[in-house]
Amino acid sequence: MSTPSRILKIPTRPDPALVQALGSMVTPHLSDSMERLYAGGAALRPIHRGGKLAGPAFTVRTAPGDNLLVHKALDMAQPGDVIVVDAGGLTGNAIIGEMMALYAQQRGIAGIVIWGAIRDSAELAASDFPIYAAGITHRGPYRNGPGEINVPIVVGELPVQPGDIMVGDADGLVAVPQHDATRVLESARRILAKETEVAKSFRSGTADRSWVDQVLKEKGYSLE
Repeated sequence: MSTPSRILKIPTRPDPALVQALGSMVTPHLSDSMERLYAGGAALRPIHRGGKLAGPAFTVRTAPGDNLLVHKALDMAQPGDVIVVDAGGLTGNAIIGEMMALYAQQRGIAGIVIWGAIRDSAELAASDFPIYAAGITHRGPYRNGPGEINVPIVVGELPVQPGDIMVGDADGLVAVPQHDATRVLESARRILAKETEVAKSFRSGTADRSWVDQVLKEKGYSLE
């Protein structure tokens, strides 16, 4: 007997202003603000030409190489959502290509993350529509299921809950839990301000580098 797929809704969506504010931050600062524990994995790389990804996660778990539930997600997701697909990380079959990306854009989807492969890579690379994936192949998908929508998933090394705030840039992806989003934003802003001041000291030649020797001494190094 087959098991029916779960097709659920996002429990709660974050405040759009909070999504926009987090989207203005770079992923290294957000990652550092979450103790560097919640990274999307080096295998998930931007396919598109350039541009920021930010929006609540609309999650999909699907059988590797199958995109039936991804098609349903494209119909269900609201404008501004980020469709995040756990396809097992296998890259033998593409989960999406140019046509599905065009439909997602027409519906106002903010971007797509595929823990699996895409195709039509030249067309997607020429677009500003944010797409992240683990690989590229010309082989198309199946449409048989099974799959689930808006359940907890893992893409790369990154756990994602439905409604988490996804942020992506050239360095990769983070998923910010809604309950922690305000703290993460405030921390990222502090890191940005600190690094801005450090950069100024480097440019002016006034940087204090004494901390390097101090740390080495604390770790037992003998400095000549």
